[in-house]
Amino acid sequence: MTMRIVFLDRSTFHPDIVFDAASVTGAVWRDYPTTVAHELSGRLADTEVIVTNKVKLNGTVLTAFPGLKLIAVAATGVDHVDLAAAKQQGIAVCNVSGYAVHTVAEHVFALLLALRRQLGRYAAAAIDGHWSRAGTFCLQTWPIEELAGSTLGIVGAGANGASVAALATAFGVHVLLAERRGAASVRPGRAPFEHVLAQADAVSLHVPLTAETRHLIGASELARMKHNAVLINTARGGVVDEAALLAALRDGQIAGASLDVLASEPPPMDHPLLSAGLPNLIITPHIAWASRQAQQKLANEVIANIVAFQRGEHRNRIA
Repeated sequence: MTMRIVFLDRSTFHPDIVFDAASVTGAVWRDYPTTVAHELSGRLADTEVIVTNKVKLNGTVLTAFPGLKLIAVAATGVDHVDLAAAKQQGIAVCNVSGYAVHTVAEHVFALLLALRRQLGRYAAAAIDGHWSRAGTFCLQTWPIEELAGSTLGIVGAGANGASVAALATAFGVHVLLAERRGAASVRPGRAPFEHVLAQADAVSLHVPLTAETRHLIGASELARMKHNAVLINTARGGVVDEAALLAALRDGQIAGASLDVLASEPPPMDHPLLSAGLPNLIITPHIAWASRQAQQKLANEVIANIVAFQRGEHRNRIA
């Protein structure tokens, strides 16, 4: 039996990553590098399975195509899919989790080390002549901090958060796992959300973007942090109030921030954080997840989810 499958944003994966469509019995697979809203109608006609990384699928889109049976999300986050509408239309939704536990944790510590060791400033100083003009062999213009002995607050203790916690121990870092903001009680092994913000030397975010987590870190939360603390966000841009963060960095409310995600992606050229010119702000273009190994594992899992659905199994089903 034929299964018509459309991958709406194949270019979000490296070209060398293999999606083994041959593993899906009767698959007719079409790839599109990217897809914008007005192109959906032409690409989803007669489609049964959508593969999407970040293309938004709202209720209007889903109700327009009664033949849809499955949305295979090529990611963990599903904030771009209207789950309620999918359920109402009888469209199954599955995602992939756990594929990025190593790559995200490594990126978190790359960002954290870059901040604490002032790598951007010192690398530039070696090139621009600052070091050559120094009177000693060692340039010490900006203070360098060790991670050992510091405290890392982790907000979101899922697979990625747990991997970051495990890696932290190798650096001799004390870990505080935050309870959910506003929780009536604190689970064993966790600490109150506000306590973690106040005690941590660095805070790393690993929560999905939901109505509850949007702007989870805003002006009041940043004000609770130590003045010498830094913020790391490899989750979703909307989890942080970007205007509040920019103000906190400019006012010295916190010592620095490293972001792999922004609320709008790709961001406009004049995005305030990109044009801020702050030496204590590092931004990378949503690549924490994107090691070659993690991408291929994700691709394999997407195919496995489709095959399982074809067999009537509920593998990684979230709606």
